[in-house]
Amino acid sequence: MRPSVAHHHPQAGALRARPRLYAPAPGWSIRADVVVVGSGVAGLTAALRCEAAGLTTVVVTKARLDDGSTRWAQGGIAAALGEGDTPEQHLDDTLVAGAGLCDEEAVRILVSEGPDAVRRLISTGAHFDTDDEGGIQLTREGGHHRRRIAHAGGDATGAEISRALVEAVRARGLRTVENALVLDLLTDDEGRTAGVTLHVMGEGQHDGVGAVHAPAVVLATGGMGQVYSATTNPSVSTGDGVALALRAGAEVSDLEFVQFHPTVLFLGADAEGQQPLVSEAVRGEGAHLVDADGVRFMVGQHELAELAPRDIVAKGIMRRMREQDAEHMFLDARHFGAEMWEHRFPTILAACRAHGIDPVTEPVPVAPAAHYASGGVRTDERGRTTVPGLYACGEVACTGVHGANRLASNSLLEGLVYAERIAADIAGARQAGGLRARVPEPLARPETPEHPLLAPESRFAIQRIMTRGAGVLRSAHSLQQAADQLQRLHGEARDALRDNGKTAEPGVDTWEATNLLCVARVLVAAALRREETRGCHWREDRAERDDAQWRRHIVVRLGPDRALAVGTTDTADFPPTRPHQPSQEQ
Repeated sequence: MRPSVAHHHPQAGALRARPRLYAPAPGWSIRADVVVVGSGVAGLTAALRCEAAGLTTVVVTKARLDDGSTRWAQGGIAAALGEGDTPEQHLDDTLVAGAGLCDEEAVRILVSEGPDAVRRLISTGAHFDTDDEGGIQLTREGGHHRRRIAHAGGDATGAEISRALVEAVRARGLRTVENALVLDLLTDDEGRTAGVTLHVMGEGQHDGVGAVHAPAVVLATGGMGQVYSATTNPSVSTGDGVALALRAGAEVSDLEFVQFHPTVLFLGADAEGQQPLVSEAVRGEGAHLVDADGVRFMVGQHELAELAPRDIVAKGIMRRMREQDAEHMFLDARHFGAEMWEHRFPTILAACRAHGIDPVTEPVPVAPAAHYASGGVRTDERGRTTVPGLYACGEVACTGVHGANRLASNSLLEGLVYAERIAADIAGARQAGGLRARVPEPLARPETPEHPLLAPESRFAIQRIMTRGAGVLRSAHSLQQAADQLQRLHGEARDALRDNGKTAEPGVDTWEATNLLCVARVLVAAALRREETRGCHWREDRAERDDAQWRRHIVVRLGPDRALAVGTTDTADFPPTRPHQPSQEQ
């Protein structure tokens, strides 16, 4: 067994010095044993398991219960369910995709506990596509050597999983707070987690800023794709969980490994916001990547051609685009015919036709776009972070499963498996008498803010900076430019507050922009530090993988003054045996 993450126990004075978002003092509060922040597959699974263990559980979510990233997942959920497949084979494919940075024990947990976790999901009410004999239909995706992707509704797997879990949550009568943006972590005078502050956006029984007091907090807030101009992530994916964890003193790891999905519907060079995904399962069923001349350019680049791991396919597309000075490539699946498109990929077919493209009769224009954060809040094998009482699972977490590049369709499975482990750990802590926390002292809004909020328009500036400097193609020059520009945004807001006491007004737009700047600074700092190409981190100026120097993890903490402390682990082991002490600050 790998060692657990050691926990910090800072003194009360240090706790009060932690940065937090400038916001009104909480005007209402509720109490629970557990508060789960997020309502995707990870959050709702954790909540259902905690409730089943007898824990009073509250689910807080930023929009409606089914508005997170889970319902947008098209391809499916990977698990060794097919005849002849084994967890060991699934492990091997995951380790290869992770490019030397997966934690093998974390992956072994995933693949060995995954099949039963999927069966429990089915017993919860999720319906997967089946064959004529009633067995689960399985497909292939990039990086998998076997058919092991279970899917629902053809290409609507996430929507079906979300439906089943939301119905289960409502049937069990779990308390939910929708339309609520989480702000900051509450801690008691011993440094333990004691709940969260949040802002409810004018709907339901609560309004404005309030607090949920709970000795266990589970972050399941999803990703940070909105840090880029073009992403497959919904508009709510602004890195709120990672930013909260950083402000609370938690460590984050591997944030430089942002997976860009190779095949996102190309809507124009200036398209911004959430872009339609064209699932990897389309290639799994035999679609070909071609250039404008119809040439299959991935053949010969990898033994799996179009089904190589995502970083390899994204790089292949980008190289061909550069060679031909093209804005996109094409995905050709005309040979599927209308019936297969309509039954196997109805969601994608509808999205393409809505934008004037008919994949039955013409190739689909595609280009890479930001898709998934392989890194996040550092956890151990039970989902515990370096802050006592704070847990993380799903895309917000860095469990060590994904390494430098997530294997296709491992994300839903990771959310399932590690959410169940978190619930078991919290239930065990209560049985041992450890699930207690003092209610923290009331948080008064200071006369003047201690840290500035960014103006809402800063969001678009951050996205443009990140897209130019820290996208699929990176270099020391582009990353340093991005770091300097982000620091300028940070410094201008800080100086305006220091010199004349001015900052943007508290509100959802300003909190989201401030969170985006926080995670963008950390991502760029980690990408600058990793001077090699590995997985989905592609440095044009450091084109080779360097195991001797860089087969290790980058860990970042946020200081009380919001300075970044960036360091590397001594080995590839994840997580380190004790809290890492970064070697220098940036």
